[in-house]
Amino acid sequence: MSHLTQTSIKSGINVPIGHLIVVPKWKNSDLSTTLQSSIQVLYDDNLGLIDFYPSSNTGVVYITEAELVTNSYRRRLAKLRKANKIPIVVIGERTGTSSQYFCSLQKFCVMELGFSLIPVPSQKEAGTFLAQMVHVEGHKETNPFTKKKRSSPLDQALLASVKSIPKLGEVKSRTLLEKFGSLQAISKASIQELTAVVGKASAENIRTFLGNPS
Repeated sequence: MSHLTQTSIKSGINVPIGHLIVVPKWKNSDLSTTLQSSIQVLYDDNLGLIDFYPSSNTGVVYITEAELVTNSYRRRLAKLRKANKIPIVVIGERTGTSSQYFCSLQKFCVMELGFSLIPVPSQKEAGTFLAQMVHVEGHKETNPFTKKKRSSPLDQALLASVKSIPKLGEVKSRTLLEKFGSLQAISKASIQELTAVVGKASAENIRTFLGNPS
């Protein structure tokens, strides 16, 4: 059965603390090897359109280099947006080959659908990020008193999405998020509002990248 005809999101999934639930297609991959070196991995072939569950209330989708180049990810992500059951984080494989197509993924994924997007150069980097998500989720469950001291995986994903705007950098990305709260709000801000936060050159670059040139 094609993954596009499956149920979008499996209902009632329960992820044990410190575990990651993964679809079997990732077995024997570099990503799986990286994961198994630091966390417990459980395979489930009935996850719908989701690739990974780092917690019971967060789903992660991996967009490969080939999917980026062929633009074959849109239907899958649109179905997940329509299902609208849990927060979705999208990991996009940004390589030398796929880099020129990444802007289209970002605009569709973040601006149109409202998902968080994480660019990674390889499966190993993706595995490290997923393991970090599992550790953060586990810490939140076992020690709620430290919850405010740690950024959630979705906070990290949102920062990474803003940082992927060319020439912006982490400091200005954090400043923008403190001011506007989301990438959608940043995209709707006027050139004057952006200039007041990051300066004219960066403001113009943001507007051009997000498809709203001044």
